[in-house]
Amino acid sequence: MGVKSPKLAETDDSWFFMRHGKRVFDRSRYQLDFTSPAVLRHADEVIDRLVTEYGVGYIKMDYNIEPGIGTEQHADSAGDGLLKHNRAYLAWLDAVFARYPQLIIENCGSGGLRMDYAMLSRCSIQSTSDQEDYLKYATIAANAPTAVTPEQAAIWSYPLRDDDEQAVIFNQVSAMLLRIHQSGHLAELSGQGFRQVQDAIRYYKTLRQQLKTALPFWPLGLSSFTDEWVALGMQAEDGKVWLAVWRREGDQASCELSLTGLKGKIVQGYPSTVQHATAWDNDVLTVTMPPRSAAIFEIRR
Repeated sequence: MGVKSPKLAETDDSWFFMRHGKRVFDRSRYQLDFTSPAVLRHADEVIDRLVTEYGVGYIKMDYNIEPGIGTEQHADSAGDGLLKHNRAYLAWLDAVFARYPQLIIENCGSGGLRMDYAMLSRCSIQSTSDQEDYLKYATIAANAPTAVTPEQAAIWSYPLRDDDEQAVIFNQVSAMLLRIHQSGHLAELSGQGFRQVQDAIRYYKTLRQQLKTALPFWPLGLSSFTDEWVALGMQAEDGKVWLAVWRREGDQASCELSLTGLKGKIVQGYPSTVQHATAWDNDVLTVTMPPRSAAIFEIRR
C-alpha cells in the first residue's frame, strides 16, 4: 500500500509489517501483513470487485518492493513473522481460487523475489524478466526452464515500431516454446511485421497444448549473454521435438547442434517467409542464419 494512499486513513499498524516499532516500507510502499483479518477482508473486497463487477479474468500480481527479513508483530522473531505471513498469503490465494477457479493470476516478483513453487503451485504463470533488449532476452528465455516449468514461464515479445522483419521474428521466437506475453507497438508495425506476429501466434496455438508436458533440453548448454548462438529444445511426450535457435551477432555463420538420438525430418515451423539452411551429419544438426535472426524448427521422427 502506497505511503500516500487515501486508504491509510482506515488502517492502523496491525495491517503492516512492523520492525523496531515502525512500519516497514520500500519504494514508498508499506508491506501488508496477511495475518491481519482486516488485510484479508480488504484484499478479498478488491478481488471480488475486480471479478464480479469488472469481469476481470486475468490479474497480474506485481511485487516491486523488498520488505526485508519479516515482521516482529505478533511473532517471536522477524523470521517467524515472515513465515506466518507467507503461509497466510498462500491460504488467501487458495481461498481466492476456490471462489474463482477460472481466474488466472500471474505471479510477478520484481526480479524473482516470489519465483518459488509455493507461489507457482497456485499461480498459473510467472513473469520472467523486464529485460528491454530483445537480443539479451534470448538467453533468459532459453534458461528459464531451469527455474520454472515452460508452460508457466512468461516471456515478453515486444516488437517495436521501427523494427525490421527479423527483429519481429526474433522477439516472437523467444516466447514461442514457453508462455507468450505479447506486447510491443503492434498497431504501429509495418504490414510485414504485423503479419509475422499473426503467423507466430497462429503457429503457437498448434503446439501450446503439447508444451504443457514437454521436457526442455539444451543442445548448446545453458546460455550466456555473450553467446553468439542460443538454443532451447522441447521434446513432447509423443517424441516430437521443437528447437528454438537464435543467432545474435558475430562471425559464426553456422552452428552445430548435438542432437543424439533425435535425428529426423527437419521442418522450419516459424517463420514461414524466411527460410534458413539446415543439414544433418549423423546426430549433429547444422543451422545457418544471418545475424540477428531466429527460428523455430520441428524434428519429426
